[in-house]
Amino acid sequence: MKISIITVCFNSARTLGDTLQSVAAQTHPDIEHIVVDGGSEDGTLAVIKRYRQLLSKVISEPDRGVYDAMNKGIGMATGEVIGFINSDDFYAGNTALSHIAEAFSDPAIEACFGDLVYVDQQDPSRIVRYWKSCTYRLGRFEYGWVPPHPTFFVRRSVYERLGGFNLNFLLAADMELMLRFLEVHRICSVYVPRTLIKMRLGGKTNQSLSNVIQQNREIMAALKQHGLRASWFRLLGHKLWSRGRQFFVHPRT
Repeated sequence: MKISIITVCFNSARTLGDTLQSVAAQTHPDIEHIVVDGGSEDGTLAVIKRYRQLLSKVISEPDRGVYDAMNKGIGMATGEVIGFINSDDFYAGNTALSHIAEAFSDPAIEACFGDLVYVDQQDPSRIVRYWKSCTYRLGRFEYGWVPPHPTFFVRRSVYERLGGFNLNFLLAADMELMLRFLEVHRICSVYVPRTLIKMRLGGKTNQSLSNVIQQNREIMAALKQHGLRASWFRLLGHKLWSRGRQFFVHPRT
């Protein structure tokens, strides 16, 4: 089974090498690694050139943001299954994609997802938070539940049928896509109960209070757009509980 992994990047020279090495170290034998660069100016292209022999496809051109770049990657992918790994993330172990392939060995499964840990930017060996997911059940998105997007793998046929990221959402298009696939179209998914991704703290959404507020507004808009119940009290209450809990639970491997 070919798995297409898409990495989108922009001015990511400091961390991109770790990401590319992480994909190259996977034991799964059939991986297509696609890098979509937004026209970096900080040395990112030099990093890509250094690892070019490990990559299947590379483009570097201006885009309309991270979700536009992700859509480009989907359009380039030829694997049966598509996943994303951000340019400052890396896999928790070299068998992560083998576990994904095992999940998709059941032809009925259309998507799978697992757990993620947040690590310190300067010391990636130090775990700060553990995002423990769970089996999806209908209605969970109304309570602010969402699987970690970097652990979300989907059959390419689903993207072809249901479309990619909605560019009207600047900070929550990943949430809207997962909501659309799981809650609205009810594709068949399975939870993989293990840590798949290590993510450095400091993503775009959490860089400012205004971004956090904007993301939550977009989440509310996505719920309303798809005819689901949208309650600020329910959304923020669940988020505060679940985010707080992430600092006290311990990761599984």
